[in-house]
Amino acid sequence: MASRLLHRLRHALASDGPREAAAGPEAEQFPESSELEDDDAEGLSSRLSGTLSFTSAEDDEDEDDEEAGPDPLAPGDGASGEDAEPGPPPDGPRGSQLLARQLQDFWKKSRNTLVPQRLLFEVTSANVVKDPPSKYVLYTLTVMGPGPPDRQPAQISRRYSDFERLHRSLQRQFRGPMAAISFPRKRLRRNFTAETIARRSRAFEQFLGHLLAVPELRHAPDLQDFFVLPELRRAQSLTCTGLYREALVLWASAWQLQTQLGTPSGPDRPLLTLAGLAVCHQELEDPAEARACCERALQLLGDKSPHPFLAPFLEAHVRLSWHLGLDKSQSEARLQALQEAGLTPKPPPSLKELLIKEVLD
Repeated sequence: MASRLLHRLRHALASDGPREAAAGPEAEQFPESSELEDDDAEGLSSRLSGTLSFTSAEDDEDEDDEEAGPDPLAPGDGASGEDAEPGPPPDGPRGSQLLARQLQDFWKKSRNTLVPQRLLFEVTSANVVKDPPSKYVLYTLTVMGPGPPDRQPAQISRRYSDFERLHRSLQRQFRGPMAAISFPRKRLRRNFTAETIARRSRAFEQFLGHLLAVPELRHAPDLQDFFVLPELRRAQSLTCTGLYREALVLWASAWQLQTQLGTPSGPDRPLLTLAGLAVCHQELEDPAEARACCERALQLLGDKSPHPFLAPFLEAHVRLSWHLGLDKSQSEARLQALQEAGLTPKPPPSLKELLIKEVLD
């Protein structure tokens, strides 16, 4: 299993390198359909017995707002033939840990090569969620990219409707480039079988990989929103209600994804993420990490015209530096200059106050 996975990852990187200079749909030969063909037994079998783990439903009902047409499935009609022969798939955490080790080893060996590196995607689990009256499959996607080999990959969870919404939005904005990128079609039945879930998992991985292979699409705001906006909204809500430890995990994942994806739309979202990280670290009594987040934010802000986040980050940096016995003179002088110029009130709003007021569109 590990050899097949690493072979696939090496093939993805090798095929991406020589074509990186070519823009548009010709940059990469995309398959005609992201649904796997019936004879792709090896990939499907690997997915059912390897890193992908999933929970299947006892019956196959309509996937509410994502699928159409009820189709009760007889018991035992999940995966059949070769797909059903391997033993039960490993549980989610073990599968995710196995994938993380494999990808980290791969990145460690390849990071010094001349092949351009891009993000790699792997659906590591897919769970059928029953939330009456709806029922849907929640896909957990692991995202791995260049960086320290010991860093854990980021994870996000999305459902079919999230992928479909992204596809429709990009089609409206980028008709030319999107014409070459396929998307797994809707099905009228058998939406919750192991075979369908495995095929869609592979299709979603290909879909995201193809999007990032096209320069026009790679920096599209809607693609950035797909990766980080749900986590940011959830992290903001948890922070405002005082659940700092739970929020910290989401803020950290969102920050990691933003650094890997880049931030062509401006610094506002990364600044909000750093504010969330600083607040959570401070509330969890880790002032050194909170101060480091403030310093990253001040580096992003630079010497540009005053930003709404500038004074709150300066105030937090001064306070945390004083607490740690570190130099605060530069931040203190900068904050005082803003106050004397009437560009911020005395005292400025705190980072937590900004988090509560900020609206994430």
